[in-house]
Amino acid sequence: MFRSGSGVLFATTILATLTFPLAAHAEEEQKETWRLFVADHTQPVVRAIDLGTDKEIGRFDLTGYAALSLSDTGRTVFAVQGDQNVVHAIDTGIALSDHGEHRDIEITEPRLLETTITGEKPGHVVAHGDDLAVFYDRGGKFDLLQESALLEGKADLKPYDTTAAHHGVAVPMGNHLLVSVPNMEATVKEGELPPRLGLRVLDRDGRQVGDVATCTGLHGEAASARLVAFGCAEGVLVARPGGMDGPKLEMLAYGGTLPEGKVSTLLGGTSMQFFLGNYGEDKVVLIDADAKEPYRLVELPLRRVDFILDPAKPRNGYILTEDGKLHLLDVVDGVITRSETVTEPYSKDGHWRDPRPRLAVAGNHIAITDPRKSLVRLVDPETLKETRTIAVEGQPFAIVAAGGSGASH
Repeated sequence: MFRSGSGVLFATTILATLTFPLAAHAEEEQKETWRLFVADHTQPVVRAIDLGTDKEIGRFDLTGYAALSLSDTGRTVFAVQGDQNVVHAIDTGIALSDHGEHRDIEITEPRLLETTITGEKPGHVVAHGDDLAVFYDRGGKFDLLQESALLEGKADLKPYDTTAAHHGVAVPMGNHLLVSVPNMEATVKEGELPPRLGLRVLDRDGRQVGDVATCTGLHGEAASARLVAFGCAEGVLVARPGGMDGPKLEMLAYGGTLPEGKVSTLLGGTSMQFFLGNYGEDKVVLIDADAKEPYRLVELPLRRVDFILDPAKPRNGYILTEDGKLHLLDVVDGVITRSETVTEPYSKDGHWRDPRPRLAVAGNHIAITDPRKSLVRLVDPETLKETRTIAVEGQPFAIVAAGGSGASH
């Protein structure tokens, strides 16, 4: 059974009732706002779409093709343009702040931030709280900065050495940094990058803490509660908080119960501590780092095109397979409970970057890009039935959703 990764504290005070009568909140308006940020497959552009009106409320011209990622806070979208050696950042215009018994929401226009992040072939932007790590595959370094400073136009990038250029990742974790390690003894063809052999822990001054942990072919990372996980050939490597001595690294070996394969893409649960990973192209695994048997294998009817977890419905995972069917995965029971056709088939054969649908969760909607039809399809998460479509110019491809609900003053 998965354990909750967060607690809920209920407190009632007579003083609060006397000091802040209900009339004090009369001018508050409860709002729920969601925005989709959609990158085109070939055009250097990201479009912002308001889900209240289904209208385009922002168009942001980039330098080239972009992969998209969203910060933990939902304040910032990162358009990573590896072929152009640049990362653009977009302020989503939605800021949520916690006030104990309620949450506020502040809504402004989305905007392209003035600060651009440059480096040789940026691969990943990983957010952990206010910390952002930008890893450069060809640069032999990664940069650390704070999202709050970036939004204020005061970003101060601090570089760290990665020992050598490689397709890797850096993850901020408390007062330490988790950084992939290249295998410099491997035979590599001219122009290619060395494979990964493990993970090391750095302090904020860049000093290594402890030994390198083995993680052959490291690829894929995610955070859940206070854990960070990485996909490896041997298993999934989990980093746990370790106080002043730095995170503790533990390998969850695949063992003899799983078929041949490996995890190379990971998603982290929000309200529950668990991970969902691919296992080859036609299987996924649910991972409970604290269980005696950490892996539960789920076989898919066909190869996976994309998958995502629902942050507001913690039992729900959604998996799109190449036949155009969307599957509802119950992550607690480890079974697919519903399947519906949502697009025409999109084969996994061909180039890995060919235009195929991508998924995002926006409140009570699953948003699915359909690049062949120039549409974003909105699907009900309970029935998996399409509720409406949004026409989007070009070939809508990568997608993230930002938003939420709160009191607007």
